[in-house]
Amino acid sequence: MITASPLTIGFAAILVILAAGTIASIWLTAIRARVKTWWIIAALIGGALLLGRMAVIVVFAFISFVALREYLSLVPTRREDRPALLVAYALVPASYLIVALDWYGIYLVFVPVYVFLLMPAILVLNGRTTGYLAATGILHWGIVITIYNIGYAALFMNTPPHEAPVGGAGLLFFLLVVTGLNDVFQYIAGRMIGGPKILPTVSPNKTWAGFIGGVVASAVVVLLIGPIFTPLPWRALVILAILLPVAGFAGDVTMSAVKRDLGVKDASKLLPGHGGALDRLDSLTFTAPLTFHVFAFFSSARF
Repeated sequence: MITASPLTIGFAAILVILAAGTIASIWLTAIRARVKTWWIIAALIGGALLLGRMAVIVVFAFISFVALREYLSLVPTRREDRPALLVAYALVPASYLIVALDWYGIYLVFVPVYVFLLMPAILVLNGRTTGYLAATGILHWGIVITIYNIGYAALFMNTPPHEAPVGGAGLLFFLLVVTGLNDVFQYIAGRMIGGPKILPTVSPNKTWAGFIGGVVASAVVVLLIGPIFTPLPWRALVILAILLPVAGFAGDVTMSAVKRDLGVKDASKLLPGHGGALDRLDSLTFTAPLTFHVFAFFSSARF
């Protein structure tokens, strides 16, 4: 008897959920654009996973480029900083080349150490000191969020097959599903239950009920599918069940704070119903490095 792999079953479940959302959107017009965009995202990621490791790396490099472009179009920059901005864009292919070459030790320190030293040196060459410290912090924070942190998702594809039951693709699938569902669970719980706002000046729609409901529901998902898609022991899954939803929430409100500081509601209109790439990736920028390092610490001799 031919049995379907867990990854195939997982994708089938996602398609069923999207189909149900499509049917629901016939009556709930407010979610129609959001559901259509989810179909595009699922097709893009699913197609990359089907094509293999290099396709996933290329797709995430493209995602990082789009996110960085959005970020740099929003934040204040000085005219003299253009050479540094060009270097920032060049860091996208450089970082993902390191991922493709499977140089984990170099990836680990490339942005946090060497780019951290490089960018201030480039910025100081223009001779302008006014706004120098702000420009340095703004640029480096954007590089970390849009390139380095998102790159951890692609790093999962370097996992040796014998170290994960469904391989690196299964680990990446687990990360993306739990992160995405956490956003959905917190949104639904917040809308259905309402109640006190958790950070009214940062994200007025976030409630304590939504946060707690999302954390509990996401924790259940982690404990249910974690043993299928990851090699993590139960103690590690419990840690992830607690920390991953909280990290997703932190990423969400952090990006909300950035947008409020800049006076914009959405990073762009690239993804109908969602906003921009940064609006969709805000949680992943926190959950990807967390999940990867929990996996690396508890289960992988490779990293």
